[in-house]
Amino acid sequence: MNTNKYLQLLSKEYPNIQEVKKEMINISTILTLPKGTEFFFSDLHGEYDAFNHLLHSASGVIKNKIDLLYSDELTEIQRQKLAHVIYYPKEHLASYPKEDYEQLINYLIAIAKFCSAKYTQSKIRKKIPLEYVTIIEELLCFHDNSYINEYYHDMIQMILSINQAVPLIQALCQFIKNICIDHIHIIGDIFDRGPRPDFIIDELMKYNQVDIQWGNHDVSWMGAACGNQALIANVIRISLNYNNLDLLENGYGINLRALCDFAKITYKDDSCTSFLPYQYDTNYFDYVSPHIIAKMHKAITIIQLKLEGQLIEKYPMYHHYNWLTHIQFNDYSLIHQDIKYYLKDTNLPTVNPLSPLELTQEEKEVMNSLKSSFIHSKHLHEHIKYLYQNGQMYTIMNNNLLFHGCIPMNEKGKFQEININHQKLKGKALLDKIEEIIINAYFNHDNEAIDMMYFLWGSDFSPLFGKSKLCIFEKYFLDSPELCQEMMNPYYIWSQKEETCQMILHNFGIKDGHIINGHVPVKIKNGESPIKANGRLYVIDGGLSKAYHEKTGISGYTLIYDSQHIQLAKHQPYNILVKQGLMCLTPEVEIIETFPRIKNRNCDVGKKLQLQLEDLNQLLLCYQKGDIKESNS
Repeated sequence: MNTNKYLQLLSKEYPNIQEVKKEMINISTILTLPKGTEFFFSDLHGEYDAFNHLLHSASGVIKNKIDLLYSDELTEIQRQKLAHVIYYPKEHLASYPKEDYEQLINYLIAIAKFCSAKYTQSKIRKKIPLEYVTIIEELLCFHDNSYINEYYHDMIQMILSINQAVPLIQALCQFIKNICIDHIHIIGDIFDRGPRPDFIIDELMKYNQVDIQWGNHDVSWMGAACGNQALIANVIRISLNYNNLDLLENGYGINLRALCDFAKITYKDDSCTSFLPYQYDTNYFDYVSPHIIAKMHKAITIIQLKLEGQLIEKYPMYHHYNWLTHIQFNDYSLIHQDIKYYLKDTNLPTVNPLSPLELTQEEKEVMNSLKSSFIHSKHLHEHIKYLYQNGQMYTIMNNNLLFHGCIPMNEKGKFQEININHQKLKGKALLDKIEEIIINAYFNHDNEAIDMMYFLWGSDFSPLFGKSKLCIFEKYFLDSPELCQEMMNPYYIWSQKEETCQMILHNFGIKDGHIINGHVPVKIKNGESPIKANGRLYVIDGGLSKAYHEKTGISGYTLIYDSQHIQLAKHQPYNILVKQGLMCLTPEVEIIETFPRIKNRNCDVGKKLQLQLEDLNQLLLCYQKGDIKESNS
């Protein structure tokens, strides 16, 4: 854009010298303030209640602030109680003594001032619930830790006398929670396993500063929303496996009637034992017997295997093994690497031995119904568009590199070259190309890109997947553990070396930063640590999924990066009793790196603000020279 034209446009927002100088002062002030606190979450896997608790508690930051303020004045139990009022005011205020409301408001004002001290007034105003902006701004100005100002005291008394204490306390609690979290990073896998990923996205949409690094489970749903039938079958299969009918039918309006009717007829006399769902969660809106879900689960699994098989035959260059085409139907066996294996489930009434990948007419009708639901689900597409608008394959922010899975590497610890659309790509260039494909699939309806979404979900070359193979058929139909081994990409070994992390960071144009990674649960009970490569790599798989708790021993980590520290918050498995205050569930926060206070001027936001300051200075010169006329508007 021509500079003069740009400055003319800028003059519409800052129409005179006074407005320009006011904004220059504002930006200069922001540059001198400490950086905001970033929170890094990963692998949420639909666990809305657990994730929501992390947001309410700011992963332990709020309790730490309370401890800093009141360790001498309040006991540990009193501080825990105060923290839980902030986390869940609606649940706790019902039993809170009304005569203690004024003291509670005093505590909340002090905490609010303490948490918001490093932010500008304009930012604070944006974090306050709209209907209480004037009152809370006033209270923040007049509160003094050494005495109660008469004006301030009278204001609170008036609030109490007109029965507005509870709404005010709730607004103060919400403000504290809002101000403690400046920026949220989600390092992949919002979807699958847990019951309500849709609620998680609804919650994220309330925050202004969120970025998402897509995970393979996210891309599976994104591909399903594009109309990829193999991925439609995949996300339904996983949802049925984890008994998540509320998500499908109540959350996104996916009509499962055709699948249910087909499954009950086709597998009427089949117990479908291998397909019984996990029951970590309860369906509140749409209860279906586990035995019916098992039949639906088996039906959609067979359909998925056929649809995947069709894609595998269409794209042989990706070297997937097509299990259905290798079944010997005379004795329901198959030979793999000169070893004969027998299927543990031989009831395959819809699989034609002469054409095993062909859908029956009834299966085609089921998929037509399901595809129509996915294509026309308004709420699903609102969420998918949010993932596209706020998401990417990787993010670089404040010298940190964020991505979900891996940077594919070979056995020698070098970047692995991947052939994508007749281009050999590796490292950053590979991720850039994959992001282009993902965008083309949804916004340009590119058929080949839509097909590719399946391979990005579960192929050995996909940085989002990072494993040798995806063992769906093997786990359902073969009782052979050696065939179910999904070997991790060499990245996961080599990335534990500092020099490898430095090589990756340099490839992305970063010097002396960190890699922040998700995807792989940290098995702390086996002695694993989330800190690797001499502090160059943080693996923070949230581990929130109930299916992981037995394997990991905890519920994962939040990484917290404020102006002076990098901290790890260790989660404990979520329990609904925490809402009622019947148990304490504040994450344990550990400082793992300390440094001199970082100002905004030294961050990415500071670079943007410096550019704005330079533009405003140019506009100021134009006004002073008369090149652009001032306006009073």
